[in-house]
Amino acid sequence: QVHLVESGGGLVQAGGSLKLSCQASGSWTSINYMAWYRQAPGKQRELVAMVTSGGSTDYAPSVKGRFSISRNNADNTVHLRMNSLKPEDTGVYYCNADITRRTATSRADFRSWGQGTQVTISS
Repeated sequence: QVHLVESGGGLVQAGGSLKLSCQASGSWTSINYMAWYRQAPGKQRELVAMVTSGGSTDYAPSVKGRFSISRNNADNTVHLRMNSLKPEDTGVYYCNADITRRTATSRADFRSWGQGTQVTISS
């Protein structure tokens, strides 16, 4: 089992900044990528940003240039720095990890999710 715990959400005014953090714990062979998703009320969950084990990043068009994702492989954390926040950035932000676990006789590939952290941007 792999547990992801998010922190850093809150309420800020439009134009402000927030930093989200996610800590992974448990057992794995490799964490292939880590990502942040968000879900606004009444909408589907969407990918916000992702970072591979090698440090390659990708962003949703709506956040490119405003958000920055970073990963620390030494302590298994991923951070999302959010600047120039807009009311449409409001939602529950979820940490996600793509994981491989190998043993001498098996391999398992799975994804884990955090419990989510609320981000609210007031206009």
